[in-house]
Amino acid sequence: MATAFFRQGPRQRGCPTAPAEPGKPSLERLRGTTGRTVLKRPGGNPGASHHLSVTPNRLITSIYIRQKKKMSFRKVNIVILVLAVVLFLLVLHHNFLGLSSLLRNEVSDSGILGLQPIDFVPNAPRQAVERRQEEIPVVIAASEDRLGGAIAAMNSIQHNTRSSVIFYIVTLNDTADHLRSWLKSGSLKNIRYKIVNFDTKLLEGKVKEDPDQGESMKPLTFARFYLPIFIPSAKKAIYMDDDVIVQGDILALYNTPLKPGHAAAFSEDCDSTSTKVVIRGAGNQYNYIGYLDYKKERIRKLSMKASTCSFNPGVFVANLTEWKRQNITNQLEKWMKLNVEEGLYSRTLAGSITTPPLLIVFYQQHSTIDPMWNVRHLGSSAGKRYSPQFVKAAKLLHWNGHFKPWGRTASYTDIWEKWYIPDPTGKFSLIRRHMEIANIK
Repeated sequence: MATAFFRQGPRQRGCPTAPAEPGKPSLERLRGTTGRTVLKRPGGNPGASHHLSVTPNRLITSIYIRQKKKMSFRKVNIVILVLAVVLFLLVLHHNFLGLSSLLRNEVSDSGILGLQPIDFVPNAPRQAVERRQEEIPVVIAASEDRLGGAIAAMNSIQHNTRSSVIFYIVTLNDTADHLRSWLKSGSLKNIRYKIVNFDTKLLEGKVKEDPDQGESMKPLTFARFYLPIFIPSAKKAIYMDDDVIVQGDILALYNTPLKPGHAAAFSEDCDSTSTKVVIRGAGNQYNYIGYLDYKKERIRKLSMKASTCSFNPGVFVANLTEWKRQNITNQLEKWMKLNVEEGLYSRTLAGSITTPPLLIVFYQQHSTIDPMWNVRHLGSSAGKRYSPQFVKAAKLLHWNGHFKPWGRTASYTDIWEKWYIPDPTGKFSLIRRHMEIANIK
C-alpha cells in the first residue's frame, strides 16, 4: 500500500494526537531510541502498523537537495542575465567607438601656422555597398590649373574601394570655392573630404626660383613634406600626386608593411615594371646621380653611392608616428635651405625638385611598395609604352612627365577620361577638347 507523508508542525511533549477523520490514517510520533515516525490506523494494532524508515537526517537531506536544486536554477538564471548584460555592454561600447571616431573626424585642425582647414563634409552619403570601418587618409594637392586631375584621381579611388576614405585636399585660397563647387556634383557627393589651405610663407628661404623648373617649382609640389601637419591625429596616411588613376582597392596600398624605423614606403625606379628613362645630357633618372650634384663636398660627405636606385615620391605610404619621431619635415626643410645656399641638386635635374631632399633623408631608410601601385612614365611621351594587358592589370597609373592626360597630347587618355567628371562651372576643360572643337569650326 502506498504511504503518504504529512508534515506536522511542532507540538509539546505529551499532547494527544488530533483525532483522525474516519477512514484516514493518523500520524503519531513515537519517540524512542530510534527516533522513527510510525504511521498507523486508529484502533489498529501498533505492531501491525506500517513503519516508515525515515530518520530526521534523511528528511533534512531531502529538503536540502530540493533547496539546492532551486539555488542551482537561480545561479543559471543569474549567469544568463550577466551574460546578456555583458553582451549589451559590448554592443554599446562598439557603437560608442564608432560614434567617437566620427566625432573626432569632425574636429577642426585649425591653429597650425600656414595650414588652415577650410571645409569638411563628414556626413556625405555612403555608397550602396557596405564599407569597411577602416578609415584611410589620402592627401592630394590640387592646384587651379590641374584641378581636373585631382577630381579624376579621387573619383577613381572612391569607386574602387569598399573602405572608408577621407581626402585631405591641399590647395590655395583662391581655388577652394571652385573645388567645393565641383565636389558637389554627381557621384562626387559621396566623397568625404577636408580642404586645407597651404600658406606659401612656409617656403620662404627654402626654395630658389628657377624658371626652368616650371611645374615643379609651384608651392603645392611641396605639400608632401608636411603630412603630419595636415592630419596630426593620424598614424598612417597615403600621399599621391594629382596625375594618377587608381584601378585597385586603395586598402591594399594602405596596408603596405613598413619596416621598423621606416617613416615611408616608396616605389623604386629600378623595379621591373617601370621603364628606365635616360634624360639627354643628364644622369640616369633611376639613380641618385640624376638628382644630386656629387661635385659638391656636402653631398660627398654623406657617403651615398651615386649608383643607388632612386625612388618616385609621387605615390607613397607614410608612417606618421615615425615621421614625427624622426622630425622628417625639419630634415627636409634643412636640405631645402642648404640647396638655396649651396646648390646641391643636379643642374640637369631629372624629375621633380622635391625628389632630392627626399632621397637624402630616406637614403637606405625606406620600405617599398608593390611596383604595380605606381606604374609610371605614362606622361613621359605621347606614345603608348605599355601593352593593354599590362595597363589593365596595373593598380595605379601615373602620368608623371610633361604629357598630362588633360593636356593637348597624352597617352591612355581613354582610361583617364573614364574617371574624369566635367567641371560644372566651366572653368576647367580639357585642352584637346578645345582643339577638337576649334578644328570643327
